Parts: sequence; C-alpha cells; structure tokens
Amino acid sequence: MSSTDQATDRIDFILMYITHDAFRRDLSRLREAAAESRTGNSGVQAGWANFKLQLHVHHTAEDEALWPRVEAASAGRADAAEILAAMAAEHARLDPLLEAVDAAMRRPSADPAELTGVVTDLETALGGHMKHEEEAALPLIQEVLTPKDWTAFGRVIQRKQGFSGGAAYIPWAIDGVDADRRTAFFKALPPPVKVLNRLLFSRRYYKQNPWA
Repeated sequence: MSSTDQATDRIDFILMYITHDAFRRDLSRLREAAAESRTGNSGVQAGWANFKLQLHVHHTAEDEALWPRVEAASAGRADAAEILAAMAAEHARLDPLLEAVDAAMRRPSADPAELTGVVTDLETALGGHMKHEEEAALPLIQEVLTPKDWTAFGRVIQRKQGFSGGAAYIPWAIDGVDADRRTAFFKALPPPVKVLNRLLFSRRYYKQNPWA
C-alpha cells in the first residue's frame, strides 16, 4: 500500500494514508445518507459495496501478509507483540459492525436514527483502529521491515485485487483528494496506472454515481 523513498530507503506510507482517508470519507458519506434516508439509492448502495470490498482486501492482506512479517521481524519485543495483538482484536471487532450496518440497510422501513447509530458505531471503531495503526503500527513497520518486505506486501494486495479490483481501487482512493496528494499517490504507482485511470478506471467509477 505504499512505495519506498529511494533517497532514504525508507517506506513511504502515502498509499496507506490515502486509503485510510478514503475509508473515513465513505463512512461520513454513508452517515449523511442514513440521516437523510437515502441508503436505498443505487449510488449509495454502489458506494457501500465498494467500501466493503476495499476494506476486506485491505484487512485480509494485512492479516495474511503484513502482520506475520512484522511479528517475525520483531520477535521478542513486548511492545511489538502488544501492538500486533491490538491490531488483530480491532480487525475482529469490525465484522459484527459491518454486519449490523448491512442488516439495517436491508430493512425497507429502517429508522434513520437507528441506521445512523450503527453507521456511527462502525465509523468510531474503524476510525479508532486506523488512528492506532497510524500512530503505533506504522512506526513499528518503519523500524523493523525492509523496503523489500513492504513491496512484497503490496504485491499481495495487487494479487487480491486483480485488474478489476485495482480498477475500482484507484479512482475510489483519490476521490476528492487535493492536487498535491493526488500527485504523490500516482508517483507511488507505476506510470501506466495514471493513464489507465484517466482513460478507463475513473469513468467506470463515476458512472456508478457513488454516494449520490
């Protein structure tokens, strides 16, 4: 989910931060849609479906290919074990909250206050997890992993996404970001990705009218 800084040989977490911000953005949009009784709208449904897909890929890749690498590289460190245990526990707490939102959205006569409440619960839990990851796990990763390790993790995400998943991820991640972050985002990816996004991915994404 990032590149490496060639000048310092340090991991550049720009893709991770932009991905986290995209999750925050979507939950804010879903909360607004819930409060306005718009969750049955096709655009909101499309936005929610893509949110769930991106979160699933993001967290399963971390569980399978990132945290085990960090655990191996930080063996014997109590602080690292504590951080990794917290990451696992926080991931596990999200599934019931996602299911609660799904269940509430399926009810035709869902009360806006009830739906807004379950969305806010998910928003609080995921927001807290991402903040913890940014403040504790990413510094640990910077300390114990190599750029080669991080590249291998990124390849796992790419395999999980496949072409169609990547086509959905790229425009989703940069939806609404400012010009500087957009430039940094594409700098961290192979050059053809920017062209593909302009010619194909972005058009497909916005055709779904996500969150409208």
